[in-house]
Amino acid sequence: MKKVSRRTFLKSSAAAGALGVIGTGGAASVLTSCDGGSKEPAMKPIREAGTYYIPELPDLATDGKELKAGVIGCGGRGSGAAFDFLNAANGVTIIAIGDTFKEQVDKLADKLKADKGVDVPETHRFVGLDAYKKVIDSGIDVVLIATPPNFRPIHFQYATEKGVHSFLEKPVCVDPVGYRTIVATAKQAAAKNLRVITGTQRHHQRSYVEGFKKVMEGMIGEITGGVVWWNGGKLWHRDRQPAWSDCEWMIKDWVNWKWLSGDHIVEQHVHNIDVFTWFSNLKAVSAVGFGSRQRRVTGDQYDNFSIDFKMENGIHLHSMCRQIDGCVNNVSEFIQGTKGSWASAGHEIKDLAGNVLWKYDHEAEKATYKQTNPYVLEHVNWINAIRQNKALEQASEIAIPNMMAIMGRESAYTGKETTWDQMTASTLDYMPSDLNLGKMDMSGFTVAIPGNAYVPKK
Repeated sequence: MKKVSRRTFLKSSAAAGALGVIGTGGAASVLTSCDGGSKEPAMKPIREAGTYYIPELPDLATDGKELKAGVIGCGGRGSGAAFDFLNAANGVTIIAIGDTFKEQVDKLADKLKADKGVDVPETHRFVGLDAYKKVIDSGIDVVLIATPPNFRPIHFQYATEKGVHSFLEKPVCVDPVGYRTIVATAKQAAAKNLRVITGTQRHHQRSYVEGFKKVMEGMIGEITGGVVWWNGGKLWHRDRQPAWSDCEWMIKDWVNWKWLSGDHIVEQHVHNIDVFTWFSNLKAVSAVGFGSRQRRVTGDQYDNFSIDFKMENGIHLHSMCRQIDGCVNNVSEFIQGTKGSWASAGHEIKDLAGNVLWKYDHEAEKATYKQTNPYVLEHVNWINAIRQNKALEQASEIAIPNMMAIMGRESAYTGKETTWDQMTASTLDYMPSDLNLGKMDMSGFTVAIPGNAYVPKK
């Protein structure tokens, strides 16, 4: 097989775009041809079709039962999820919103009214650490949970107890106690016929879904390892203001505090780890890693991690993440197989000689679909599952890479190897024992030093 020229590839791409529909369920890929008319041997699937989940991703959810939603957490992600939900279907609305702070609630309410004509009355705007209960008890059908990650397990648990379908932003937990709550609640949700979707938008991004299908069909052979990256710049922070209490400051600056975010390997890098567990259908048995704090200016987190995960069949995944300005960036995933490799950078598959065998055609997708935003499409899938009475429970799936990220973090913090069995049974709990909106004991919120026993502040 020879390497494909740019001209040949572009001609193939144009033909594919003209001949078929692109996206899930259609002719979504461009498969380059071989010389001499010879045919490749039939691929051996990694997993048989029908044994893994493929979402349907139309532009808009089908019409059906009116759905009344509540939003818990009115910051950037919660506000984004609110508009994604409204853009995903007809016959959906938001009737209640809640946040720890009134200014966040009012800001979202004003934006919903100005941009979407959705008027959330004052009686359905809830404030405080217990606002989630008031939102869930307000007569909603579905809830969008986008609070700081440490609160998500108890919010999901309460929504499930009350019979409400949940959109659960990732990560779904920050410690083993939260992990076990999520897993148990996911089982309860499935038993109650509730639909649960998580903010893993790559599972609803057509380029990823089509790449996943090709890998499952055997195009790269058996998976032998991979590397995942979220190396980017510094995220936002908020300096403490004189009028803010201890807890108020930490919640407003939550992406910089371990107990709230789980550190950025959990809060952000879980996306990339999730891609590998999704494609490989494997979880880690152990993790050894390191990290450090170089330039972070608030909070008690690290700003870089490097983790070696040993998976349950013996292969290895290398995980890297960094939040430091002025460094080389890379947010992507790479999976190696016995016959070739898949990379999300370019969304393409190559053989062992570097020839491109398949490449996703983004232009054909744009020509075929009106909606290409995976943040909206995950809500399309969720609403369709609710209206069509189809089973959908993703919390237990994201819990696996979430726990792997926790394993990697704790290995880096302590300098020790962590194991799946050890961490899933651990009593480690990041929730402060004196949680309140006033003064808290700040002495335990310190940066971890590898080689020392690390116990989070309780």
